[in-house]
Order: sequence, then C-alpha cells, then structure tokens
Amino acid sequence: MKEPIITVIGSINMDLVTSSDRIPDQGETIMGESFFNNPGGKGANQAVACARLGAQVNMLGCVGVDPFGQVLVDNLSKEKIITQNVEPVTDKHTGVATILIKDNDNRIIVTPGANYCVTPTYIQQYLDVIDQSDVVLLQLEIPLNTIEYVTDYCSDKGIPVILNPAPAQLLSASILENCTYLTPNETEKLEITSDVDTYKEKMIVTLGDKGVEYCSDGNLKTVTGYRVNPIDTTGAGDTFNGALAVQLSKGRKLKEAITFANAAAAFSIQKRGAQQGMPTMREVIDFMEGATSS
Repeated sequence: MKEPIITVIGSINMDLVTSSDRIPDQGETIMGESFFNNPGGKGANQAVACARLGAQVNMLGCVGVDPFGQVLVDNLSKEKIITQNVEPVTDKHTGVATILIKDNDNRIIVTPGANYCVTPTYIQQYLDVIDQSDVVLLQLEIPLNTIEYVTDYCSDKGIPVILNPAPAQLLSASILENCTYLTPNETEKLEITSDVDTYKEKMIVTLGDKGVEYCSDGNLKTVTGYRVNPIDTTGAGDTFNGALAVQLSKGRKLKEAITFANAAAAFSIQKRGAQQGMPTMREVIDFMEGATSS
C-alpha cells in the first residue's frame, strides 16, 4: 500500500509548560514545580502524529522570524514533515501556548501570532499541494475564513476533510456541510452548532477515558476507552486526529479507524508533552494487543 499523503493546515506554536500543585487564584502568585518548552500548536502536533504513523505529511502554516519559529520548523523537518511551504512572517511573533498542568490535567491559553497569517491568500499559493492529498486535516487555531475557504475548495475537489473544532467556536453551515468528519469533545460538540442532530453522522466525539462516540446509519455507537495511568493529557486529542487521518487515508472503515485512533491517544498520555508521547505504528499495535479497555 502506498504511503498516504496528508496535508495539515494549522497552527505552529511553542508550548510554555508550567506544572504546579494547584492553579493560582485571581491576583495570587504561587511557586511552580517545573517548567519546560515543547514544540506544539494543534496543527504541528497533528502533523507529527501523522508522520510518526507513516504518512507523508505536508505542513501549511506560518511562524515568526524569531528563535521559536526556527526551532519549530527544524523540529517538524526532523520528523520528516515537508516544511518547504511553511512561511516565515516578519510582522508577527511565532504562536505561543501557555499551559498550566495540575493533577495530570491542563489549562491552556493560546496566543496566535503568526498563525493568523494563514489566510485564504496564503493557501491559494499551495492549492497544488492540497490537490495531491488523500486527507486534509484542519483545526481552529487559524482564521475561520481560511477554514471556510479550504473546506469549500476540498468539497469541490472531492478531497476528504477532517476538522478538529478546537478551540471551539460556532461554525457556519457551509463548513459543517463541507467537512467529511468533525472531531469535537463533549463540550465542543455543543459549541460548534446548535443543530447537532443534523450533522450527527459527521461527528466523532472524543470522551476522554470513556472512549469515543460516533453515529453510523442513524445508530449511536461507542468505542470504549483504555485503562492507563495518565501523565500528561496535552496532545491526546491531536494524537487522536492524526491517527484517525492516517487510518482513513488508508481506506480503513470508520469503526476500525476510530478504534486505532482511540488507542493511539491513550498511549500518548503516558508521557509528558504534546509531541513526546505520540506513538509509531508499531507502538500502537503493541499497545492494542496488550492493553485493557476501561
């Protein structure tokens, strides 16, 4: 089977991660337990997840002309992701995510910076890249009019699109209709549309350790979660989306693709950092053979 081609259009951020035993109250300063930088951004994370699982990945996005930007592009290249179309911009800083971790859970503030330069005009330069794709993978850390443009273009061309609607915002009917699949969590599902029932066949809803919910032929189905000891849940959703894109680009049936992606996400949260825990194909297969469902 040929290597699937996935184009990821989205954010490229540096994650600034602080761990503490509690979250400070308003106006309060507390002492943290640890701090580290990690390459991140939902787009970049999902690109890494796809590449580790054996896809040929084209990354479309923007970074600033600053030290973070160069480090992040180098990191993507190291993962064998095609970065020649990632554009450095001079008037914006590289995107940053500030992440607070407490009790193995996280709170995140994203400052977009150069990610908001991923405009329809930028995308128009690389339509030939999109045309070659088996799947296009999107998130909502870039401008919404870009999502509108890409989903409309891919729909006209018959190119499957997976949209991970995070951070959640209300989506237009055209975006909802032009996506092949939407991958919200339970909260995001209610924030992206007031008419969930109309789009239920497109919805693949992640439920954390309870697994994944989806609809097939009008019937609601659940893929159960896995029993693992979570270290850091940052990037679990990105791992899920990358794995789902790879499996669907290989022509796997929906249930099979979701089951695999669910296992990949469970594996990923056993390591600290969004990208560090993202597995290879062999690791997911071994995990599925030895893991216990919740």
